Amino acid sequence: MVSDNVKPSQRSNVDPFIVMDVMRDANRLAAQGKNIMHLEVGQPGASAPQGVRKAAAEALGTGPLGYTDALGIPSLRARIAAHYLGLHKVEIDPARVVVTAGSSAAFILTFLACFEAGDRVGLPEPGYPAYRNTLKALGCIPVGIPTGPETNWVLTPELVAKAEVETGPLKGVLVASPSNPTGVMLTRDQMTALNKHCQATGKWFISDEIYHRISYGAEDVSALECGGSAIVINSFSKYYCMTGWRLGWAVLPEVLVRPAERLAQNLFISAPTLSQIAAERSFDESGDLDKNVEVYARNRALLLKELPKAGIDRFAPADGAFYLYADVSDLSDDSARFCSKMLDEAGVAVTPGADFDPVRGHQFVRFSFAGETADIAEAARRLKFWLKP
Repeated sequence: MVSDNVKPSQRSNVDPFIVMDVMRDANRLAAQGKNIMHLEVGQPGASAPQGVRKAAAEALGTGPLGYTDALGIPSLRARIAAHYLGLHKVEIDPARVVVTAGSSAAFILTFLACFEAGDRVGLPEPGYPAYRNTLKALGCIPVGIPTGPETNWVLTPELVAKAEVETGPLKGVLVASPSNPTGVMLTRDQMTALNKHCQATGKWFISDEIYHRISYGAEDVSALECGGSAIVINSFSKYYCMTGWRLGWAVLPEVLVRPAERLAQNLFISAPTLSQIAAERSFDESGDLDKNVEVYARNRALLLKELPKAGIDRFAPADGAFYLYADVSDLSDDSARFCSKMLDEAGVAVTPGADFDPVRGHQFVRFSFAGETADIAEAARRLKFWLKP
């Protein structure tokens, strides 16, 4: 028995990742035999491309899979650098690429390399909850900066400056484009303006680009195209459909590479070797991967057409990623309770907005449309019947 004087650390006292709780409850109901439509979790419904799976199978037959360099297999780092040259016309040194165990590890390495305990980091709200929870666990102070329809849900230099006046100086700013949960995408001018503002005011600028290549007419703009010393984080989980392979990457300014390498050596040793070998093939699979994006586009169009018939008709832009962030304040003033009832009574799992915005999220929910079109259609049908506007 643990002594009453031995307690968990304060840094472990972070908020739960609510979507995981929703998924747990949805899986529990499914195990009881209830048919559940999963629109809660942000992961592709498709498998990793055939070429990726073939490369993994071949690697498994070649003998032991040992550790790699802490920064990743050199050929994969070079392939990632070539990706930026081919897609964004930006030439980067492969030495600046750090391959990580998912983007989650990339954020941990970046936060540790950039910030001291007690540093304040600006985050747009609504936003991915693990940003603030990871920063808090590392002893940093996440500073939520509200965004909304007045700026098309985009974080601007003016909002950053306003937050500093109201709450104190920031050591860094993090944005995501496309964003989870809103799907908003920054234009080249908007990304450049934020990048320049951070450079001029001595802040680290971190751009989460893990939903790149999943968009619906808007252009993917990498912060690497916009000058300055931006830090870019990406992942093989979303567009590349390798969620469970746990592989991501960061492109760091040169000054951060060795600090990140030392941290990676001690915290992670290396990213999964099998995943790294297989991931090299993913860059050759854009034909099949783009077909997945076509499915997301159909699912998005379906929800935008059908949800208003259920009385849900106010959405953030959804220019990219595979989410709809919907205002449900006309239907409920407690989106957590609303989502719980939806799951129990309609068999549709979605995520309450409090996961993404602790202050205003009780008015919003997030729908993920990354699954099968038939399931998305069935979920919309159930919601129309359940809500009966």
